[in-house]
Amino acid sequence: MKFGKVDNPGEIDFTLPKDHPDTLRVFQRGSPITKPEIFVGCAKWSKKDLKNFYPKGTKDELTYYAQQFNSIEMNSTFYRIFPPAQFEKWRDKTPEGFRFFPKINQSISHYKQLNNVEQVLDEYLLSISHLGDRLGTIFLQLNDRFAPNRMHLLEKFVSIWPKDLPLTVEVRNAEWFSDSAVASNLYQLLESNNVSNTLVDTAGRRDIMHMRMTTATPFIRYVGANHESDYKRLDDWVARIEAWIAQGMQELYFFVHQNLEVESPLLSAYFIEQLNSKLGYELKIPNGTSSAKDDQLGLF
Repeated sequence: MKFGKVDNPGEIDFTLPKDHPDTLRVFQRGSPITKPEIFVGCAKWSKKDLKNFYPKGTKDELTYYAQQFNSIEMNSTFYRIFPPAQFEKWRDKTPEGFRFFPKINQSISHYKQLNNVEQVLDEYLLSISHLGDRLGTIFLQLNDRFAPNRMHLLEKFVSIWPKDLPLTVEVRNAEWFSDSAVASNLYQLLESNNVSNTLVDTAGRRDIMHMRMTTATPFIRYVGANHESDYKRLDDWVARIEAWIAQGMQELYFFVHQNLEVESPLLSAYFIEQLNSKLGYELKIPNGTSSAKDDQLGLF
């Protein structure tokens, strides 16, 4: 993932901003949960991207991946609308409790930029519905050129979105965050429609660390910089998540990317280890990734 990539990550201030004041209000609307479910995963499962993660002789990468992680941010659906039968095959390869979080196809988000998308959206939703109970939140990532002057298109998209399907939206154009009134309108649209406001933690775009949750189920896309600071950043996230749990967070989706994806399982494993040791979770630590921090630091 090259979005927000910088040449010198050691020069970036990765301090997590304070939460937006309305985030606490959103969290406190529901009843507190002592231990909300947390889903942690990578963006892809292919052996090409996660080199050395799979044991030699692994015949089915998804089956093995789903035995190690409880979720996947499914970027492949951005590039192609797969037939229903393919989603059924993927569903059947995963255990109960596993979740796919598919990205909306680029024909909707980037080519059409949400304009006249009803037909292709129906096709996309029909296909992914075959994931059945393995389907998690669906992820809309908008084109960098999708600026606030297209707000009306986002409003229409949200209005036609099936209310029984959880949705998260990521905007990237800087104009959404440079004007507080524009940002407020966006947050209100998402919150009033129970749509999650995707948060991306990446080196070169600290402006999009809005820390404004619009649902009590944060969707976090963490982008490591292939730098030793990656681990301190994850420690800070564990502390923030602990605070969110106390405030009423209902569920969390946390996906780890790297500019070099080969290292994503190691970062994910470290994050899971910290959730287990600091917050009392019992999430599975992926095989072959114990002492993940020491393993990855040897790569720098």
